[in-house]
Amino acid sequence: MATPPLLPIRTDRLLLRDFQDSDFDGLQAYASDPEVARFMEWGPNTPDDTRAFLGRAFASQQLWPRLDLSLVIEHVVDRKVIGSIGLYLRDAANRTVEIGYCLNRDYWRTGIVFEASRALIDTAFRTLDMHRVFATCDVRNTGSYGVMEKLGMRREAVLIQDRQIKGAWRDTYLYAVLAEEWVAQA
Repeated sequence: MATPPLLPIRTDRLLLRDFQDSDFDGLQAYASDPEVARFMEWGPNTPDDTRAFLGRAFASQQLWPRLDLSLVIEHVVDRKVIGSIGLYLRDAANRTVEIGYCLNRDYWRTGIVFEASRALIDTAFRTLDMHRVFATCDVRNTGSYGVMEKLGMRREAVLIQDRQIKGAWRDTYLYAVLAEEWVAQA
């Protein structure tokens, strides 16, 4: 199947694009890092875990419209795969998607996730005609909710012990932004 017309998405420093076979090493580099996977439901990944993830991504790429738009974050300057980001359809009737992201630790605190998220949220509202974008994170993940706040998302909930991850119950923040809010702040 052909790449959807909205891809790739370019920003000043990044290319958000479909996964390719050649992305394995870049993905494995961050997905196997215990610090990167600390607050995630998955990981740290073995090479087999990363291959399985890529297989699911390739299968999803064959669908359009996609229910999950999972993309590579490629650093344009050095052409390195440094993370992933995605939109996940959660409620079609109400045009609601969830955004999620993960980044190689070497690029933390550089504005990369903010830049990628801003571009993808803008695409969700302006190109895909979504009404609401939301995101969740572990309440201890200050970097993640800091990005959400910088994006202009509002904290709507604290979910107490809503998920068991890696053998422990997790509290979760839920953040969201509406299309009308996004356009007004742009």
